Amino acid sequence: MSELSSAKKADNVSTASSHTLLEGRLGYQLESALLVRALTHRSFAYENGGLPTNERLEFLGDSVLGLVVTDTLYRIHPDLPEGQLAKLRAAVVNSRALAQVGRGLELGSFIRLGRGEEGTGGRDKASILADTLEAVIGAVYLDQGLDAASELVHRLFDPLIEKSSNLGAGLDWKTSLQELTAAESLGVPEYLVTETGPDHEKTFTAAARVGGVSYGTGTGRSKKEAEQQAAETAWRSIRADADERAAAAKAAVESETKSGTRSADDVEGDVEEATDTSSVVAASESADVAKS
Repeated sequence: MSELSSAKKADNVSTASSHTLLEGRLGYQLESALLVRALTHRSFAYENGGLPTNERLEFLGDSVLGLVVTDTLYRIHPDLPEGQLAKLRAAVVNSRALAQVGRGLELGSFIRLGRGEEGTGGRDKASILADTLEAVIGAVYLDQGLDAASELVHRLFDPLIEKSSNLGAGLDWKTSLQELTAAESLGVPEYLVTETGPDHEKTFTAAARVGGVSYGTGTGRSKKEAEQQAAETAWRSIRADADERAAAAKAAVESETKSGTRSADDVEGDVEEATDTSSVVAASESADVAKS
């Protein structure tokens, strides 16, 4: 056997093994050629004689993903108007969210990339990860049917759907943090961003500060992604503090009622005041209250 043929055989074995690993993470065994197509970025196709790319599968998967997510949101939020449902869907079906799911699957390590994209950090680019994930969903739909594709979407995206319901009317963490800090009278959030790494592979780190105090940090391949992560961390920290204060105040005034040191009317007013901020903040926690 020639060295070339041995190398090709070894490469085929390695590819098959990596596909098996990905299929294990997806929970489905797909027709080999279809999975290869789903993982073939146009940069690889162009450098190898114009092979078929994953773009048609991406188009199909985008529709399948949109259908399943839209159906889920429609059912779990029966009272939300169309405009708010559209915002919730946009919070789940976007390049940043899809890339996050793709990174969880370590999808980048399986993508067939051209040398140019490989050299500029293409395996971790949000756009490439998002497009490839949609192509994989399209491949599952073609090979296994809508029920299987729907099950995969639910398994991968239900956590994001649940998280989207915790956001405020703006449906992003920066907006939600601004709403929360306003309710708590803390001031306007600001973000301090630093960057490291070469131009083609930069990593951004953001710190969310409110009133001169740092409440959270985040990292990402873009400034926007880092700021969103920092805002989420800060939101959770400030919200936890607000909930703790409200619970303590409520317990204190209720204790005074039981001891007979204060009237029920006085305590009722104090309880309402103690929980007022928490209620305002809770309005940002559920998209259900953002009705038009």
